Amino acid sequence: MKTTVFYYTGTGNSLWVARTLAKALGEADVVSIASWLKDKQPITSKVIGVVFPVHMWGVPAPILRFIRESKALSPDYLFAVAVDAGQVANTLVQFKRLCKQNGLKLSAGYEVQLPSNYLPWGGAVAKELQEKIIAAAAQKIAAILPVIQNREEKPVDKGPFWPGIVFNLLYRVSFKQVRTMDGSFWVDERCNSCAICRQVCPAENIKMESGKPAWQHHCEQCLACIQWCPQKAIQYGKKTAGYERYHHPEIKLTDMTNKQVDKS
Repeated sequence: MKTTVFYYTGTGNSLWVARTLAKALGEADVVSIASWLKDKQPITSKVIGVVFPVHMWGVPAPILRFIRESKALSPDYLFAVAVDAGQVANTLVQFKRLCKQNGLKLSAGYEVQLPSNYLPWGGAVAKELQEKIIAAAAQKIAAILPVIQNREEKPVDKGPFWPGIVFNLLYRVSFKQVRTMDGSFWVDERCNSCAICRQVCPAENIKMESGKPAWQHHCEQCLACIQWCPQKAIQYGKKTAGYERYHHPEIKLTDMTNKQVDKS
């Protein structure tokens, strides 16, 4: 049975997970959620996966929109993978509840840990550690494949109970602030007006004004703009100029700017 794996990504982690899953499953398409929300291209698959990053310890806003819109897809089997840097919290519990509220049944939900890409909290970890984390993620994906292939129903992954309560509160407080958090972005003298930041932004939140990026205050905090800037000219706050950037090593810039359907 054909599978469609939807993904939402800023720095390539979730795209890598989606592609890895699709390749192993066989007869699977990989579709950008950002693109699908715009054109609603027809999807005939009855097995659907959703791969997305954990944002502010919860489900990102584009995924909320996707859940509401994807009711029409009517999947027979729905699974999800939440990509995080070490704390999934209650993200998949939230995702499952939202699915139920919108007439969808989530049969399985897993977390996959990959290197952190939230630059304001520190630069990229060493390449050797990145490789270890990515190798462990590949093992986790291999472990969950039989569940998906056999269409099994499993409890969703979740973090520890009490920290989960705290993270859930933080998510509720921060969620409404995310869209305007782009006020902390700025560009230094290295900006050469290449407009790659505008091209990679899945929220279409950047316009070029007088050759420089201008953020439009409907940000999703995916940090694609700052992580993919080839000049390292985009900064966030006062500290990022000295931080090493990160995007998944197997994802190329063309993968981010060409959001067509991948055929496996």
